[in-house]
Amino acid sequence: MSGFELLGALRERGIELPVVFLTGYSMVDRELQALDRGAVDFVDKSRGAEVVAHRLRVVIEGQRALATVSTTPETEPHGDLTLHLSTARALWRQRDVGLTVTEYKIVVGLVSHKGEPQTYRVLYDVAHYSGFVAGSGERGYYTNVRSLMKRIRRKFLAVDSGFSEIRNLPGVGYLWRGAD
Repeated sequence: MSGFELLGALRERGIELPVVFLTGYSMVDRELQALDRGAVDFVDKSRGAEVVAHRLRVVIEGQRALATVSTTPETEPHGDLTLHLSTARALWRQRDVGLTVTEYKIVVGLVSHKGEPQTYRVLYDVAHYSGFVAGSGERGYYTNVRSLMKRIRRKFLAVDSGFSEIRNLPGVGYLWRGAD
């Protein structure tokens, strides 16, 4: 049984456990297929055990947080963006953007501070955890954040070629323009 078939069988039986695909096939179409079918993340094996373990911790912590917050609304509208809180999905103009859990957390961090610059370090901490260090040099996290933002923008642009809500502030970070 393939991973896709297993995920389908779980959902058919009403089992809503969070599913993360661990794969050696990191093609975008396979990632989108997994996310469209309800996976919460898609991780390439080549990223290494530390990254895989961290991504799993993020999913577990997110599920725990969702379980303890039963009074929050199911969706949160922000202009053309709708955030689905219980599933960590983002819809732009009613179309799923296909963000990973980490990418979703970055978008939430930007949107929750709409119009306010979020520094590279703040966004890096949102993606990982406060104080996490990776990359080379004292400001190695810049490259990681730029790479994350590039992937996020690419996913929004795939849904809407005119997307321009994320603005880069060179040397500072990023902000979500949005006007409700």
